Amino acid sequence: MSLATDTICAVATPAGRGGISIVRVSGPLCRTICSALCGSIPQPKTAALGRFVDENGELIDQGIVVFFTAPRSFTGEDVLELQTHGSPVVTDLLIHRLISLGARIARPGEFSERAFLNDKIDLAQAEAIADLINSASTSAARYALRSLQGEFSRLIEHLVESTILLRVYIEAALDFPEEEVDFLAEGAVSEKLEQLLCELNGIQLQARQGALVREGIKVAIVGEPNAGKSTLLNALTGEDVAIVTDIPGTTRDILRMTIDIDGLPIHILDTAGLRTSTDAVEQEGIRRAWNALADADLAMLVVDAGQRTALEQNTICQQLLRDHRDKLIVVFNKIDLLQQPASTSLWHGVPATAISAKQQVGLPLIRELLKKAAGFSTGEEGGFIARRRHLDALDRAEKHLRQALQVMREIKAGELVAEELRSTQDALGEITGKVSSDALLGRIFSSFCIGK
Repeated sequence: MSLATDTICAVATPAGRGGISIVRVSGPLCRTICSALCGSIPQPKTAALGRFVDENGELIDQGIVVFFTAPRSFTGEDVLELQTHGSPVVTDLLIHRLISLGARIARPGEFSERAFLNDKIDLAQAEAIADLINSASTSAARYALRSLQGEFSRLIEHLVESTILLRVYIEAALDFPEEEVDFLAEGAVSEKLEQLLCELNGIQLQARQGALVREGIKVAIVGEPNAGKSTLLNALTGEDVAIVTDIPGTTRDILRMTIDIDGLPIHILDTAGLRTSTDAVEQEGIRRAWNALADADLAMLVVDAGQRTALEQNTICQQLLRDHRDKLIVVFNKIDLLQQPASTSLWHGVPATAISAKQQVGLPLIRELLKKAAGFSTGEEGGFIARRRHLDALDRAEKHLRQALQVMREIKAGELVAEELRSTQDALGEITGKVSSDALLGRIFSSFCIGK
């Protein structure tokens, strides 16, 4: 339960003018505030027309009042929601009135934090609120909504329950060694550990998809000058965002654009052409290009298809193959000049595609390569949003389960297996907040908007 004894208030709608603004209040003073502000307290969960007055009885505004009684509210406390006309002046006057009646301005995310502390939602659901608000695509919104409705949490809780049951089984066998049947010597424990691992791996797969939908991937477009990098950026974005000329070295700084491919956000960085240059400005652009390449999740190496045979001696291509092979996709551009069809292939074991960025031929092939390289599946059924910390917790849980399985198979040390299962349970508990530190909670909720 929350230990909060104060009452908080905040504007829950975006800043600026609009049809309405919503001011939210939560805490033990809600009844007193509502009575002083509106003259009465409406029936719980019933919208009522109210007059909002200041300390002198002067009318601030007239609007809708909704009162929620604890624990049947979002925060688990008494909650008051005031719908006013969407004037910043009106909301400012109303906030000042609430403060004079004993409330204080809420911290970012404090309403959601109180909902978490009062067991109205778990930590994964609380994070899903922010992800739903900040979702930039239909897929991200749907994934976040599923997490908010508890789909991710239910999977984790089921896995935690299975882990606890296996711990109980093992510790019972350790506590009663006089039994004739050696439970740990049987294959049942190893089999259950394998089942847990299988279930965990399935959740990890869905979580990685959810993390991709939420965060996307960063893709750097690299290559020599005049290979068609900026033309490719314009073609992929469908906008004329990059200057395209026949003059080598036109792109000096990094251009950043985001596109959506079947729900996967792609953050594209168009970089300066990689070559040796004596121009100080171009040298800085080239340095930034190499830094962007190192920081990117994937790199599209754009080369002139007519110079394909010369790539074997190209020092830049060889350097990319040597240092960045795992993230590399080769794009043979300008096939329209060679009258060649669009196609996909492998070049030195690296995924490659032949296209014409200028004629916009073969772009679907690039999109499919990007999805495949990112490990992204377009199926949304059963998907949920996930964050990097969720993936880290799942990876640690997997590590402990695999260690438990190894110990069970090699030395059958029940005490060590039970300890690994406890560590697995703790790692999974971090996802829903069953195991959490104040520092973690502060970092998560401080990223929320005020009023949420």
